Amino acid sequence: MRIDGNTRPTAVIGWPVTQSLSPVMHNAAYEALGLNWACLPLGVPDQRALLSFAETARRLSFVGFNVTMPYKQAMAELCDEVATLAQMAGAVNTVHCVDGMLVGYNTDGRGLLEALESEAGFDPAGASVAVIGSGGAAGAAVTAFILAKARSLALVNRDPGRAEQLAERVSGRLHGMEMTVHELGPAAADAVQSADLVINATPLGMRLDDPSPVPAGWLRPGQVVFDMVYRVGDTALVREAAGAGARAFGGLGMLVAQGALAIDIWAGDERGQATAPRDVMRSAAEAAMRERADAEEAPR
Repeated sequence: MRIDGNTRPTAVIGWPVTQSLSPVMHNAAYEALGLNWACLPLGVPDQRALLSFAETARRLSFVGFNVTMPYKQAMAELCDEVATLAQMAGAVNTVHCVDGMLVGYNTDGRGLLEALESEAGFDPAGASVAVIGSGGAAGAAVTAFILAKARSLALVNRDPGRAEQLAERVSGRLHGMEMTVHELGPAAADAVQSADLVINATPLGMRLDDPSPVPAGWLRPGQVVFDMVYRVGDTALVREAAGAGARAFGGLGMLVAQGALAIDIWAGDERGQATAPRDVMRSAAEAAMRERADAEEAPR
């Protein structure tokens, strides 16, 4: 990568961002596409810093930026324009900087659908889905399955009130899809076990010692289980789902797809509707994950 006076910045913002794979993926894609851009990981420790960064991005030559935890929902309130899918999700993970304005998108939902198709060969049309969680990631998943015409969707969360808020936000766009809300507990077991597809949209699994968001007994053969979390090694959910006979997948494919979709949005101005190279991005991410794993295992 060459950095010169014409290089334009992009970024991934959140707290923390030290483990984010977005910069290595994005920079590999920019080089492959011949874009003189550079992606930086920018830690934003609090709401005040988020406001400051948003104003900075408006005034400087940023192409755009990605947003990760915990600011996807807050970013939706700071954008000048918000695309329909992001409004439905209640969260923005991709911002395009256009003439001093911040235009917000959500590519997580479409990235999830892309990963389900490419990795699991799974089409949600007509399927029953259980989503664990009710935050920005869950909102993106719900939006995706509405667009994909799932038959039914069960929202499962420790705080059913938050899940009810999500359900209310999309209630006018269900187009006949059945949606139910369940408190995470024994009463939710049937909703999860009967689902064709189970999605973890919570942060559980990011740490090595995190438990699965649902008991192993709620999973069964024939299900597809997708954990939005990505990290070196399998999460507890992926391990337990595989042990139960389900087809289980981690979140790396979704990470690559949502990042590629963000690049397609930004690069549309400079290269037409350029298609970001998913294979290049995934290879870069996998190499970075291997390096981290080797560093963690090295003697100290």
